[in-house]
Amino acid sequence: METLNIQTQNLKIRNLRMTDLQDFFVYRSNPEVTKYQGFEVMSLEQAAAFIDSQKDKHFGEPEEWVQYGLENVQKQQIVGDCAIKLHQDTRVASIGITVSHLSQRQGFAKEAIIGILDFLFSQKEIHRVEEIVDAENTASVLLLESLGFRQEGYFIENIFFKGKWGSEYQYAMLRREWTKNPNKP
Repeated sequence: METLNIQTQNLKIRNLRMTDLQDFFVYRSNPEVTKYQGFEVMSLEQAAAFIDSQKDKHFGEPEEWVQYGLENVQKQQIVGDCAIKLHQDTRVASIGITVSHLSQRQGFAKEAIIGILDFLFSQKEIHRVEEIVDAENTASVLLLESLGFRQEGYFIENIFFKGKWGSEYQYAMLRREWTKNPNKP
């Protein structure tokens, strides 16, 4: 297992730190940001406890979601976070991403996912990467499709989510698809 540190042109993807707390709390406490996420709005105390629970986690533990900060290298502050989980068969990974409302529509989500895919496929030789997305989250659906993810499933009202039944799409990409992908760095 290892500490994750992925560098892209504008981002450093790395373990969360307590110094990230204020920036993390700003977007994790925003109902519009959490609308399609599997977590609720966080209080400052919950945000601090979450960062504390994640700060020393290492990449590579099967069946464990690890959350990483997306640090804008120019501003030296986080603009979001992402999660990676290796399945029991560690050749398969799931990912997720959250970008602050203050930093959306600036290309950070796309850059982060490209960096994560390159790390997983090129450095770790992962066979398959999956992402589950709320069917109403049009921005995320369009982003995944623009990156070459395939929609493999549509689960209708499969999850009781924030007081109502929600539907989800499953997207995936194989390493052999990534090697031919025009988004690959």
